[in-house]
Amino acid sequence: MNYRIKQTSTAANSILRRPSVESRGGVVSTQHRRASEIGTEVLRAGGNACDAAVAVSFVLGVLEPWMSGPFGGGAMMVAPADAPVEALYYGMRAPKFLDPADYPLAAEGRASDLFPWAAVEGDRNVTGPLAIAVPGTAAGIGALHDRHGTMPWAELLLPAVQLAREGMLIDWYAALMIASHARSLSQDPDAAAMFLQDGTWPRVAGWTALSDMRVNMDRMGDTLAHLSTAGWNDFYRGDLARTLVSDLQAKGNRIVLEDLESYRAEWQTPLAIAHNGGTFHVTPHLTAGPTLADMLAHLGIIRPVAPKGPPGAADYVAWAESLRFAYSKRLSSAGDPPVAEAGHDAPNAPACTTHFAVVDGKGNMVSMTQTLLSGFGSSVVSQSTGLLMNNGIMWFDPEPGRPNSIGPGKRCLMNICPAVVDKDGQRMALGASGGRKILSAVAQVALMMADHDLTPDEAIHTPRIDVSGGPTLQADAILPTDVLQALGADFDTIAVPRSFFPLSFACPVAVARKGGINSGICEITMPWAEAVAEF
Repeated sequence: MNYRIKQTSTAANSILRRPSVESRGGVVSTQHRRASEIGTEVLRAGGNACDAAVAVSFVLGVLEPWMSGPFGGGAMMVAPADAPVEALYYGMRAPKFLDPADYPLAAEGRASDLFPWAAVEGDRNVTGPLAIAVPGTAAGIGALHDRHGTMPWAELLLPAVQLAREGMLIDWYAALMIASHARSLSQDPDAAAMFLQDGTWPRVAGWTALSDMRVNMDRMGDTLAHLSTAGWNDFYRGDLARTLVSDLQAKGNRIVLEDLESYRAEWQTPLAIAHNGGTFHVTPHLTAGPTLADMLAHLGIIRPVAPKGPPGAADYVAWAESLRFAYSKRLSSAGDPPVAEAGHDAPNAPACTTHFAVVDGKGNMVSMTQTLLSGFGSSVVSQSTGLLMNNGIMWFDPEPGRPNSIGPGKRCLMNICPAVVDKDGQRMALGASGGRKILSAVAQVALMMADHDLTPDEAIHTPRIDVSGGPTLQADAILPTDVLQALGADFDTIAVPRSFFPLSFACPVAVARKGGINSGICEITMPWAEAVAEF
C-alpha cells in the first residue's frame, strides 16, 4: 500500500448524505439553515439575490459569530441575469500606524493557528488587540446594496437585529466551538463575559432537548439596530466608527479613525478563465482566484479532455498535479506586494470563515465569502458594540525583510475563492470555507459539474482530495482503492475521513441554474448547513 490511513476520530466512518434542493423560485445555500430561510423570506418579499445576500451576511454574523461578522472581510462575485459578472473585494488591511516592533519573534516554535509562521511572543499576531486589522465586510455589503439592492437597508438588517435580541442558542455544535476557543476567549474580559461562564468555563447547554441556554447579544443587537437606521457608512465615518476606534484603542490596538474613514470596497473586473468550453469567473486580486486560474491552465495542458461521469484515478491525479503547480506559484509570488507564504501543510482546524450563495427566480446570483479569519477572530469583543473583532494581522509573515512581512497599510492576501462558472447552459455560483483548503474544494466541485456532468447533488457527495501547498496530500478515506493507490504513487498521501472537526477538507456551498430550474447544495459534514428553496 503506497498511502497511509490516518484516524482522526474514534467514531466509525460513516457515509453522510445531504440532498440538494430544486425550485423554479430562488434558492439560498448557507452554513446555517436559519440564515438560508431568512434569505428565502427576503426573496418571497420581492427582493432580489443581492437583497437576500445583504440580509444573510448580517444574520450569519449573529448565528455563527465565530465565522464572520461586520468587523471581518471578504469578497464576492455578483452575476446579474442580464449583465456582466462583477467582482467585489472588501478584504482587511493593516492599520496605517501599525508598528512591526509590536510583534517580536519568539525564541522558537510556530504560530498556534492556521498558518505556520514563526511564532510571535504571546501569539499577539493571532489573538488579542494587536491581531486586529481594519475591517471590510460592512463596506462590502453596503457597496452591494448601493449598486444592486432594491429593498430598504433597514428592512434587510431587521432579521439580524431580532436574532441578536434573542441571543444565539447554544446547542452541542455551538458549545463545541466555544469550548475549543475558551482559552483565547478568556483573555479578553468582554469576550469572556459574552461566551464563557465565570470568565473561564465555556457555556454549555444541557444534554436534554429542553435546554435553552443562549449567548447574550443585546449589545450586538443595539449596534445592528443603530446601523440599520444610520446606514452602513456610519460604520466607517460616523458615531459607530468613533465608538469602535475608542474601544480598540482602549484595548491597545493601533487603528485610528482615518483607517476606517479611508476604507473603500473595490468593484473589480473579474478574471474570466476559458476552460473546456466553459468560463470560470473569479476575483482577480489578493484571493485564490488567480491561483484557480493557474490550476485550470495547468489542467488544460495535462488533461485537456475529461471523460463524462464520476472522476476516476487519472482525474484525481491530474487535479492533484495541477493544484500542486498552482499552489507552488501562489506561495512564491502572490500578495500585496508579492508574498511568500511558508509551504507547510494546512492544519486540520475547526471550521472558520463562511460562504453562502444565492440565486433568485430571475437568475440573478451572488457568491459571497466572509470571514474573521480564525474562529472567533482575535477573540476580542468591542465592549460598546458587542461585535467580535477579526485577527487579519495573522495573514502577514511576522519575520522581517520578506515580501509579506507585517507592515502598515498593507492589504491582506486571502485564501477565499468565490466563483461563478458558466458551461453548457448551466451557471453555478460557488465557494467554500476552510482556509488554505478552499481552493481545492472549489476547483473540484466546479470541475465535477462542468467537466464531468455531475449534478450538484452528485458533486457534493463525491469524495475529494486536498492539496494546499504542503508536502502531504489528503484524500477522502472512502475513495476507491485504485484512486488512493494512484495518488500514493506520486504524492505523500494520507487517507482521512471527511469530517468537520477537525476540518480535513473545506466546506463548499453552491447554487446552480439550468433550464429555469435552480438548485442548491451544502457541505454534507457541516451540522447547521442547508440549502432552502423558495416555493
